[in-house]
Amino acid sequence: MTVSTPTTEDGRTGLHRIRTEPGRALLAFDFDGTLAPIVADPRDSRAHPGAVAALSALAVHVGRIAVVTGRPAGVAVEYGGLDAVPGLVVLGQYGRERWEDGRLTVPPAPAGVAEVRDALPGMLQDLGAPEGTWVEDKDHAIAVHTRRAADPEAALDLLRAPLADLAERAGLAVEPGRMVIELRPHGMDKGAALTALVGEVGAASVLYAGDDLGDLPAFAAVEELRATGIEGTKVCSGSTEVAELAERADLVVDGPDGLVDFLVELAGALDA
Repeated sequence: MTVSTPTTEDGRTGLHRIRTEPGRALLAFDFDGTLAPIVADPRDSRAHPGAVAALSALAVHVGRIAVVTGRPAGVAVEYGGLDAVPGLVVLGQYGRERWEDGRLTVPPAPAGVAEVRDALPGMLQDLGAPEGTWVEDKDHAIAVHTRRAADPEAALDLLRAPLADLAERAGLAVEPGRMVIELRPHGMDKGAALTALVGEVGAASVLYAGDDLGDLPAFAAVEELRATGIEGTKVCSGSTEVAELAERADLVVDGPDGLVDFLVELAGALDA
């Protein structure tokens, strides 16, 4: 069965290793924009209708399937129906949380998050944040969304510097995304989470698929792992909003629809 072909030699090598030695492969995915379409309100996000079936079909062949997301791990499992995927690991909050076999492990939230939580309402009011700006409290991180504002880009520009200042005072890092700015603890990123999981499962190859700026560290991790002999393929769930990821990808697919098609193709090839 034909599988979509990466445009880079490294990407093709990585995918070939996955196909020829699937039992030692780790396949990891972002959630929003990758396994789930982007929606105006993240609370309405749900997995693509074909995502769970495609992941389940792959799970019987590959060493491990993982989801690495900025969302709380339990929320991603609930919104995605991911508990139906055999052997799945979900690393939430950029790797701070872990869900596996129905068990959720969550460390204490950093103090700086509480400081931001208390300061944000007054700050947004003082700035005159436009209608449609809203705050998502992730317990271990705070995200400010502007997608529902009349001019999302202008709203994001208004908030960018003040949020960076607030993050610095609270000892947090700033993570930009698609019409969102997230304030979260330092040391939380998808690259570190992915690298640790590769080592844990003893993977010989890794595929990572994402759609946003927060996925760049995971792409960088794949590139670094290649230098250690672990083959890797970077897949971008393409969008018109974020070009940086597509430029680094070995394969670009057409959003969650295209990613699910690719996963179905890959599962079919492994079945064969």
